[in-house]
Amino acid sequence: MKKLYSMSLVLLLAISVILAGCGNKNQSANTENGGQAAGGGEAAKSDVKIGMVTDVGGVNDKSFNQSAWEALEAVQTETGAEVKYLQSKSDQDYDPNLNQFVKGGYSLTWGIGFNLANAIKKVADENPNSNLAIIDSVVDAPNVKSVTFAENEGSFLVGVVAGKMTKTNKVGFVGGQDSPLIKRFEIGFAAGVKAVNPNAQVVVNYTGAFDKPDLGKAAAATIYNNGADIIFHASGGTGTGVFNEAKSRVKSGQQVWVIGVDKDQSLEFGDDVTLTSMVKRVDEAVKKVSKEVVDGTFAPGTETLSLKDNGVGLPETNKNVPQDVLDVVEEYKQKIISGEVKVPAE
Repeated sequence: MKKLYSMSLVLLLAISVILAGCGNKNQSANTENGGQAAGGGEAAKSDVKIGMVTDVGGVNDKSFNQSAWEALEAVQTETGAEVKYLQSKSDQDYDPNLNQFVKGGYSLTWGIGFNLANAIKKVADENPNSNLAIIDSVVDAPNVKSVTFAENEGSFLVGVVAGKMTKTNKVGFVGGQDSPLIKRFEIGFAAGVKAVNPNAQVVVNYTGAFDKPDLGKAAAATIYNNGADIIFHASGGTGTGVFNEAKSRVKSGQQVWVIGVDKDQSLEFGDDVTLTSMVKRVDEAVKKVSKEVVDGTFAPGTETLSLKDNGVGLPETNKNVPQDVLDVVEEYKQKIISGEVKVPAE
């Protein structure tokens, strides 16, 4: 009896060792696949590769390109897709950067910004079996997804904020390159200001660049010196200089504000100078289209995101905007969505 008991115990221990080994093997397999299943950690590694080519503003522009890259990082975390960016220092880099991803067999190649439109078109035509996508321009090619935004609508709403909150009846706009796209920001902003404050003056200054903070600082100084107390910028990395100028004035006791662009720029530059921001959901657009590639539902074509799509608008939190002003903003938002108010774009 004792002998039978001993044999049973040995057999039980052997089975336990085998089961433990299987468990360790499965755990190793999960680790090798790049993460955990649903319930925590990163998604299992995908064979999808997504590349992004920046405009000259660079991936750390605190604005447009940065929003797009943060979206791709989120896609990597959520789906396991491999993501990478190449930074363009000049327009001469667009073609080779795009081709590096396309020739490298990437599932999708993004061009961030309207300046890449010609390069996207050329590379798409030369590589008809590749998938490309672009933000802020429409490229007519059967393998390109074009995403644009109703910037004029979102800019109208921050114009309402500026028109209601200016104490000098003078506000400013600093643009990057003078282009139809940036004009939509300017025109929508001015329309919003005038809708609630017909007596307010809008001073406009284009710097001609999206990557020159020193030009943004000089433009802001000129506008503030001219009596404006609020500036809305749509100038990418150049806008860093607008914020720097405002910060130096606030430190010296002058109350001035900046309205940010593309993302909630109070998170970067602080609530002491950021009145609000015209959030343009570049991140959501990049994430949405990129996930379509992962899911196998990618479809070339054109998509425009507006107020009704939550593609543009104010941040969820606006610490420096009183509730009565936010109520007016909401009224105009609903009127724009319903079509009662038509926001000019040119």
